[in-house]
Amino acid sequence: MSTVVSIDGRLFPPGQPQISVFDRGFLYGDSIYEVLRTYRGHLFEVEAHLARLRGSAQLIGLTLPLPAELLRTRMDDAVRASRTSESYVRLIVTRGEGEIGLDPALAVDPHVIVIVRALQPPPPEVYRDGVEVTVVDVRRNLRQAIDPAAKTGNYLNSVLALREARARGGYEALMLDSLGRVTEGSSSNVFAVTGGKVVTPPLDGILEGVTRRVVLDLARDLGLTATEAELFPEELFRADELFLTSTIRELVPVVRVDGQAIAKGKPGPVTRRLLEAFRKRAEPD
Repeated sequence: MSTVVSIDGRLFPPGQPQISVFDRGFLYGDSIYEVLRTYRGHLFEVEAHLARLRGSAQLIGLTLPLPAELLRTRMDDAVRASRTSESYVRLIVTRGEGEIGLDPALAVDPHVIVIVRALQPPPPEVYRDGVEVTVVDVRRNLRQAIDPAAKTGNYLNSVLALREARARGGYEALMLDSLGRVTEGSSSNVFAVTGGKVVTPPLDGILEGVTRRVVLDLARDLGLTATEAELFPEELFRADELFLTSTIRELVPVVRVDGQAIAKGKPGPVTRRLLEAFRKRAEPD
């Protein structure tokens, strides 16, 4: 068995589990989620992911049906049942089902769903050669609309951004805010390296990536200056290095933006050092 689904603590093989079409996660994207991965079978930064899940729940007014320790138990049980060497883990909490209508009060009995499948990281050439990203026209949601700090099932903003990037030949989309500032990728955070200084956009209007936080800490441990500061698209082209961070992809070097090479058009030394340090940090004790 490689793919396992847990619904409210009951394990199913793929194809068997069922969630009602009246569930608000299906009808409205009224749900929250986290994506984790394992290293040597151990969930990485699980406490940070569960803390972010709690934050997402608070932002949308959803009461988590289980405490953190039981949510972790559900994930651990599903990982063991999957018997994969390394796992992709998706934890979802929906507001539940009820009469059709926008009012959240119509929902009853939130569902806790865990999906585990074999990890499929990017191929080695992504890290060796780097990727191209595209600055897309789709803008990141305003905090006053759907706060990007909440990781919800309503992901259409990012879906449309990545669709545009792929249509234009990009590996990932870079999204701007309403003021034209770089925010993040469709499912990643972005870093620039200039003169040995590592810079990433501040948390105002983006999702706080778990890998992002670890990389900031590692950069400082390596003696690098690491800061959060506004980035505008024109600054990307002047950078010595660019890279993306995400749970599944770790650190991915960016060598082109909208067809234009960054520096020498090859992954840079700071990105390589940070990726090596990150992988050492991720290994279980």
